[in-house]
Amino acid sequence: MLRRATTQIVRQMLRHNSTDPSVILERSINRVQLLGRVGQDPVMRQVEGRNPVTIFSVATNEMWRSGEGEMNPGSGDISQKTTWHRVSVFKPGLRDVAYQYIKKGSRVLVEGKLDYGEYVDKNQVRRQATTIIADNIIFLSDNIRDRT
Repeated sequence: MLRRATTQIVRQMLRHNSTDPSVILERSINRVQLLGRVGQDPVMRQVEGRNPVTIFSVATNEMWRSGEGEMNPGSGDISQKTTWHRVSVFKPGLRDVAYQYIKKGSRVLVEGKLDYGEYVDKNQVRRQATTIIADNIIFLSDNIRDRT
C-alpha cells in the first residue's frame, strides 16, 4: 500500500516538474451515453483479417416549444429533432448479445466512446464517419428478437 502511494506521488512530481513530453501523463475522458430507440436490426460484419463487429443505429430525440412567451407559458408549437447515431460493438460477448437480442424499435442505453474515421463508399468517394464504440448496452425493452 505504501509502495503504491509513493509511486503515485513520484509520478505526479515527475509530471509537474518535467519538460520531457514523454513523461507527462494526462488523463482525458471520451465518454458517451445515448438513450434512444434502435432504428434497424443489427448487422454483423467482418472485414478480412479483422474481428467481427455488430453495427446498428440509435435515434435520440430533442423536443422544445417554440414561440413560448412570458405571458403564455404553455403556448407555442412543439418541435422535435431526431438525431441518428451509428453504434459499433467490438467486444466479443457484448457484440454477440447485441446481434442476437437487439431489434428495430428496442429501447436501449448505450455507453461508449466517440470515434471519428474515414471510409471509401461503393462509388469510391472518401467519407467521414462518426461512430459510438459501445462498451456497455442496457436493454430497456421487453421484446426479444428470436434468432434460432
